[in-house]
Amino acid sequence: MNNLTPKKIVEELDKYIIGQNKAKKAVAIALRNRWRRQLLSDELRDEVLPKNILMIGPTGVGKTEIARRLSKLAQAPFIKVEASKFTEVGYVGRDVESMVRDLTGLALNMVKTEHMEKVQEKAQVLAEEKILNLLLPPPRSQKKTALAEAPEAEAEEKKNYNETREKLRSQLREGQLDNRYIDLEVREKVVPFGIVSNIGMDEIEMNLKEMLGNFLPEKAKRKKVKVPEAMQIIQQEEVNKLIDMDKVVREAIERTEQNGIIFIDEIDKIASRGSTHGPDVSREGVQRDLLPIVEGSTVSTKHGPVKTDHILFIAAGAFNVSKPSDLIPELQGRFPIRAELDALGKDEFIRILKEPRNALIKQYVALIETEGVKLKFTNDSIEEIASLAAMVNERTENIGARRLHTILEKLLEEISFNAPDIKDKELDINAKYVADKLSDIIKDEDLSRYIL
Repeated sequence: MNNLTPKKIVEELDKYIIGQNKAKKAVAIALRNRWRRQLLSDELRDEVLPKNILMIGPTGVGKTEIARRLSKLAQAPFIKVEASKFTEVGYVGRDVESMVRDLTGLALNMVKTEHMEKVQEKAQVLAEEKILNLLLPPPRSQKKTALAEAPEAEAEEKKNYNETREKLRSQLREGQLDNRYIDLEVREKVVPFGIVSNIGMDEIEMNLKEMLGNFLPEKAKRKKVKVPEAMQIIQQEEVNKLIDMDKVVREAIERTEQNGIIFIDEIDKIASRGSTHGPDVSREGVQRDLLPIVEGSTVSTKHGPVKTDHILFIAAGAFNVSKPSDLIPELQGRFPIRAELDALGKDEFIRILKEPRNALIKQYVALIETEGVKLKFTNDSIEEIASLAAMVNERTENIGARRLHTILEKLLEEISFNAPDIKDKELDINAKYVADKLSDIIKDEDLSRYIL
């Protein structure tokens, strides 16, 4: 984070996201403030709360992508949730605290992977020794013969054994033993199935299985496996023995509390629009359940209590029916930074198709090239695709840059289907080709509503 200045963060986001400079600046400052906070004194550090962000903009303009790329830059635990999945306590649906539990689980996997990488080399050495022991068991102690002969015979046997073992070691490393089978004892936890079977109870069942699995004895099972597979199994067992899980859990909880990012999408769907009837009664209830998590509270997880005071929350919504002021005042106050994202037009679509590192044109060209067919998009074809996307967005639902996916998929449908049989391995996609393939669908408004 020392090298990730706000300008550098925006530059990195620019590689994948076109425009939206206001939102990029807001998230860059929020991320940099986390690093600044770590340098403060202990007393002051606890007082500095994260400046949560509310991103407002139509669908398909890059709200989720900004948050996702930000978490990758920070190498922080990141989870995306949809506000509409949560319901007020007492209704069927997910509990809002589950987002913190999921984030902690994600952080645990991140930290565990890091610790596993550190001991991988040592585990490989131990695994190699165990494989050699299975391939060439150590010699049994010789029966005592004449006292004078025993030491010499034992030394000779040991020398022969070591020489054979070293030959096997070199064969193992060179892959000459890859087709050999060995008997391996694998330990598996006996986890009961069907503990709870009810709609919406999947998460409880999963947690119960995991909890009971810790108490139940492990069952030893003998398997006949090839040497490479045995090496992987034994290496994984050695890795698990070498890492300190208590330390991993402590580090994961700390990382969740200090660096965690929760992206709450579709927050506008739980905004109350005055007096409503029916299912809408739970909207304000979800907001009230969400409030203590965002404000800062302690959530119980299976790994231990997690404080949410310094988790960064980024909320996003189109707010095309409701508006941010429809959220309860307390929740509005917990998202002090407002970032408005602009709708995308033809010019932005042209840039989205060509400029980002993961540009759609680059993706489709690479996919078709796997069949040995080279696609070349001319500049006028890219302009035509962009203008068609903008036109369909205006006439039907505005789904932003996602419209480019549907248009390109429809445009290249025939080529994708016939790619393995195409003899001419170089194809030019020009404006005329685009118009011929899509003009009829674009003209028929009813058809374009369903196909594009």
